[in-house]
Amino acid sequence: MSEYRRPIPQADDESREFYDGARRHELMLMRCRRCGAWRLPSRPRCPDCWSTDTEWARASGRGTLYSFGIMHQKYPGFEDEVPYNYAVVELEEGPRIVSNIVGVDEAALRVDMPLRAVFDDVSADTTLVRFTSA
Repeated sequence: MSEYRRPIPQADDESREFYDGARRHELMLMRCRRCGAWRLPSRPRCPDCWSTDTEWARASGRGTLYSFGIMHQKYPGFEDEVPYNYAVVELEEGPRIVSNIVGVDEAALRVDMPLRAVFDDVSADTTLVRFTSA
């Protein structure tokens, strides 16, 4: 594994299950046990029914490209990466997640294209969730 030079997100108490799941190559989302609504980011209450009865559950990893952009600005840590894409993926379960699309030529990116989660082990301790064409 080569040295990863981009900024690495740090898990906090609310996101730890998400990042632990990513290390296991599982996409974990919070789900309401009362009404079944999925959510990301995690919150103590369900936004649909206001219940505090929640659990972390494995999501399908499937979704569609909701929106995207191509970044040309050379921000710190990304100087050698431009151009790169950033994407909003609407997951099959409903929540949206910001990530990158990998393994797809940027000219081929299209809103509503089907995607699936892939896991990028960027360090011994961190795995990032990215997406590729389904």
